[in-house]
Amino acid sequence: MPKADFTTTLTDLFTKQFGNSPQDISAIPLAGSDRRYLRLSDGTNTVVGAFNPDKKENNTFFYFTQVFGKYKLPVPEIIAKSRDKQYYLLQDLGNTSLFQLMEQEGHTDRIKSLFKKSIDNLVRFHWEAGKEIDYSLCFSASAFDRKQILTDLLYFKYYFADLLKIHYNKPALLEELEEWSRGLSSVRPQTFMYRDFQSRNIQVQNDEVYFIDYQGGMMGLPQYDLASLLWQARAQLPTDWKNELVNYYFQALTSLPETPSFNEMEFRKVYLECVLLRILQTLGAYGFRGLLERKPHFIKSIKPALQQLKFFLDTYGHIPAFSELRYVLEQIVKPEITAQFDGLDETLLANAPLKLHIYSFSYKKGMPEDVTGHGGGFVFDCRGILNPGRFEEYKQVTGKDAAVKEFLQTKTLMPQFLDSVFAMVDISVDDYVRRGFDHLSISFGCTGGQHRSVFAAESLAQHLKDKYGLVATVVHLEQEAHELKRR
Repeated sequence: MPKADFTTTLTDLFTKQFGNSPQDISAIPLAGSDRRYLRLSDGTNTVVGAFNPDKKENNTFFYFTQVFGKYKLPVPEIIAKSRDKQYYLLQDLGNTSLFQLMEQEGHTDRIKSLFKKSIDNLVRFHWEAGKEIDYSLCFSASAFDRKQILTDLLYFKYYFADLLKIHYNKPALLEELEEWSRGLSSVRPQTFMYRDFQSRNIQVQNDEVYFIDYQGGMMGLPQYDLASLLWQARAQLPTDWKNELVNYYFQALTSLPETPSFNEMEFRKVYLECVLLRILQTLGAYGFRGLLERKPHFIKSIKPALQQLKFFLDTYGHIPAFSELRYVLEQIVKPEITAQFDGLDETLLANAPLKLHIYSFSYKKGMPEDVTGHGGGFVFDCRGILNPGRFEEYKQVTGKDAAVKEFLQTKTLMPQFLDSVFAMVDISVDDYVRRGFDHLSISFGCTGGQHRSVFAAESLAQHLKDKYGLVATVVHLEQEAHELKRR
């Protein structure tokens, strides 16, 4: 079934499962993939509905969930799934992650106890469920092998270090990264590696922890997950917490039915290498999403990550054991480099001359006249989207009202339409900012200029603010007083 029908299909799946159609359907913010989520409720039953066109990824998720359920690990229950395995209903674990809770409360005793509960479960992911998993069923890589480790290291090199114009011996660094990846990939023991075990992927309900987004798991180093949890850049866990929680990992091992046998000193040494690897992989991601794509959230994360890296280098003088890599890392944590990211999330593109004007209009009355003398710009026709104005309950409201927003997000092709719009407009914005252009206009038209075009204009303005930090002037020709002429 095509993507456009995901709301209808999830509604049908809900009705078949519970015998009642959902009375309340709300969109859940999109993930960084093709997965789409809705929250559906009939007043008694509330679930999360998911659509993902990648059947292989879904099969891995279903399989991992089955194994984890067997070991009573707190992951969402799969309540129902469609025959084609692209649509499924999940237990609703709420909206609060451990990271969000920590932002609200700070580093309190309660938060520390939730981290300990997370580690209690992490050792079970590693040493209990990990023994049973068939790693040939992983949807991406089956193991965190030399190629996977080297990919993470090269991500840092190309998308962070090289973007900062650090001068270094490139052949020597590449040779060291290859040697390091070979060494880490040969370390034993290996277990199930969650891959992204961090507080954003831990949900909290009634002071209990639950785990999501584990479908990227593979066989790998258990130390990597511990490093991901304790050294998350934005979490900024205190040093004494990190030390205490590493020790707690070994304490938690004693509660297992069978305590794993390995050299604790060697485990701790590899853990520190994984901390550095995770920091570098994270900086690579922040460089790509922040320095290249200019997304404020990622740029905001760069300075905390660099601060963590500096602390690590100052504390552990023997890691990394590679001279050229050590040199590069010492260069990027210098004050003059770190200072580049002070307040950058707030001043992003503040001095860019580009001014953005976004309009909504009615095709019956005509589009806005160009007021800049440049001509050009984009005009998008929203009339291919199902019109809320056909339904009585939406006739007196506009695309700025919650009911219309929900209708367009969940019952129409508007999300796909906007994905394409954003991709096209971003190309011009990237180019115009780089070349110092001063104006770009984008217009959205629909039949009456009330619902679809208004929602699309507001959505684009929010997208450009989130991604570039640019605040657009938005004018709704049919909904607001103005003196603009029409073409």
